[in-house]
Amino acid sequence: MHSSSSPLSSPSSSSSLSSASPVSPVSAHPLAAYGWDEGWDAAFAPFSGRNLLPGRVVRVDRGLCDVVTATGVVRADTEFVVPRDPMKVVCTGDWVAVDPEGGDPRYVRTLLPRRTAFVRSTSSKRSEGQILAANVDHAVVAMSLAVELDLGRVERFLALAWESGAQPVVVLTKADLVPDPVALSYLVDDVVASAPGVPVLTVCARDGEGVGELAELIGRGTCVLLGASGAGKSTLANALVGEDVMDVRATRDMDGKGRHTTTTRNLLPLPGGGVLIDTPGLRGVGLWDAGGGVGQVFSEIEEFARDCRFQDCAHDAEPGCAVRAAVDDGALPLRRLESYRKLVRENEWIVAKSDARMRAGVRQGWKRRQAEGRAAGEAKRGRGPWRPAPPR
Repeated sequence: MHSSSSPLSSPSSSSSLSSASPVSPVSAHPLAAYGWDEGWDAAFAPFSGRNLLPGRVVRVDRGLCDVVTATGVVRADTEFVVPRDPMKVVCTGDWVAVDPEGGDPRYVRTLLPRRTAFVRSTSSKRSEGQILAANVDHAVVAMSLAVELDLGRVERFLALAWESGAQPVVVLTKADLVPDPVALSYLVDDVVASAPGVPVLTVCARDGEGVGELAELIGRGTCVLLGASGAGKSTLANALVGEDVMDVRATRDMDGKGRHTTTTRNLLPLPGGGVLIDTPGLRGVGLWDAGGGVGQVFSEIEEFARDCRFQDCAHDAEPGCAVRAAVDDGALPLRRLESYRKLVRENEWIVAKSDARMRAGVRQGWKRRQAEGRAAGEAKRGRGPWRPAPPR
């Protein structure tokens, strides 16, 4: 982190502790400002008699991590908690048990069970998951108004956010670049329609517009800040923290894209309580076993689908498809249906790549749907009745 003051000595920590009334042993804990509560206290209990310290990971870098403890930030080695499963590696936001002062080097001895985890698929052909942040309450998706809004990307982020167990929030940054209030309202309406059940805010971090509303919304918990390079995440992080803790660079004039000013995931205390995890810009946002999240993002489609004639309707050429009827009636935008299909197919493929039985089932399903589509086309041209392909 680029902060010049010790996290435990910051005014935000002392004010948040002194404001609690009555003061319980947990709320008075030095790590309360970082999210320590009765649940974490109970999870750490088995290790309290082993002369270990509880702490939260604020940064991970090349096999080492910075851990904030009751005695300050310590540098610790992760050698003893390096699993074969990439989903279980130490990540920013994790709560851990670390060696007390005196050890050189100091080691992280164990990870406490995670409550939530924001995971995406890697770009590798091995189809591995990558954890971006752990134990997160809110996932703040930053989308820049300096470029054309990509609603499909918003939906992709939200699917991962819902799947993680966090409450998503969409923040439209650089709102000052859309001075026409009518045009801005149209952009907000488009995002709201693509994000059912998700708060959507407009923010201009440079002048503080909307920052207070966002800070109040994310509360005193843990939030992760996500978005592409150039989305204004570092500027927004600085505005939320109240000081320049993250480097900021200008975006390219030609396309509004930014450089990777943030190269690691950093956990930063907020002045009103709670913490923020800032992340590097994400070029790719691959789904990772996010079927539930996709369903929540496209809840209206799944609601329409309940009235389809066939339970496994692909919402393409099948007769009695309530989803296609909703598109024809104007109740459902075609773009939403196409985006839904894309994310469902991608998620099925990601899951199937790690499950041979499911992979075979997905291929059979695709072949059956293709056959049904061809049969429906023949029926439309008067070459025979349409019949659904028998299940396999």
